[in-house]
Amino acid sequence: MTMIDPVRLTQELIRRPSVTPADAGAMDVVQQALAGLGFACRRMPFDGIENLYARHGLQGPNLCFAGHTDVVPVGERAAWSVDPFEARIEDGVLIGRGASDMKSAIAAFVAAAAGALTAGEVRGSLSLLITGDEEGHAIHGTREVVEALAAEGEAISHCVVGEPTSSALLGDMIKIGRRGSLNAYLTVEGVQGHSAYPQRAANPIPVMIRLLAALQDRRLDDGYAEFQPSNLQVTTIDVGNPATNVIPKTAKARLNIRFNPAHTGKSLAEWIAAEAAKAGEGFAGKVTARVEISGEAFLTEPGPFVNIVAEAAEAVAGRRPELSTTGGTSDARFIRALCPVVELGLVGATMHAVDERAPIAEIRQLTEIYRRLIRRYFETFS
Repeated sequence: MTMIDPVRLTQELIRRPSVTPADAGAMDVVQQALAGLGFACRRMPFDGIENLYARHGLQGPNLCFAGHTDVVPVGERAAWSVDPFEARIEDGVLIGRGASDMKSAIAAFVAAAAGALTAGEVRGSLSLLITGDEEGHAIHGTREVVEALAAEGEAISHCVVGEPTSSALLGDMIKIGRRGSLNAYLTVEGVQGHSAYPQRAANPIPVMIRLLAALQDRRLDDGYAEFQPSNLQVTTIDVGNPATNVIPKTAKARLNIRFNPAHTGKSLAEWIAAEAAKAGEGFAGKVTARVEISGEAFLTEPGPFVNIVAEAAEAVAGRRPELSTTGGTSDARFIRALCPVVELGLVGATMHAVDERAPIAEIRQLTEIYRRLIRRYFETFS
């Protein structure tokens, strides 16, 4: 069985500038490594996005690793101390876009899988679900792969997502759930007119102010078991009126809600629509609310699977991880439809930043964590 150096594999991946939605050959690198280990590799492209589902074995249980090869733009390239796609190692630290989020985790799991297969520790199946559309709109990546696999009856027993969940030290935090997220787009259309003759116009701004005040005044909840309170943030208000003596026709606003399992996206969307209708009562114009639900809140209850992941991190990194539901969304929100899912990866302090980096010692430690996780998983569930 071929053994794999996770640091070298990470470097190969970083050298493919796979800024969403470009693939730049990154998926080929992953597929080549997995094919060499005997994985049956299946490319699942959707609308130009490269995705890969690879499986070793036909029997259950099926432990899956999920991750993404796409990365965010580098920003101001001149601000980087090195070429962001050179994958240079300086003083024991690998620098490059994707080093933290999350090409190192993919390489670490592939290397761990190679070791586990060589040692005969896989008594069932190992699989990897790798997407090229996590950093973008996440429409044609994991979501569509999950839908396709579910329609085919593919059985995945449990999943580990390699997002950089560690907070300050490797292994100090794993994610056992995530809050849901939605974006609401509010529009108030009135009648434009002269500010000296308001009776001839219908000003949309006071209506928008009342609507936003009503939405913000509601305390959504006081928290939920394992979750912080839900929160609503107004992210933009736009009128586009350069004149001082014109009542504008249109006012627009956008807000984002991060919500715990006390709510569903549907219930919050219905509440927003009701408030929009109330704000428009008696107004000689139109109030509309369009809601996009990015993902629902979910929780993987602590139990044998969560314990295996936590114990693997503690055994290698020397610290018991906090079980957390904080942070933004991830592709775990789609995978939860197939199986219980947790997230464990490197320290995320430099993800999306200039000079994104990962100490090579921690990449190797993460490989050992994944290796121990695989061994303990099949000892427990096979």
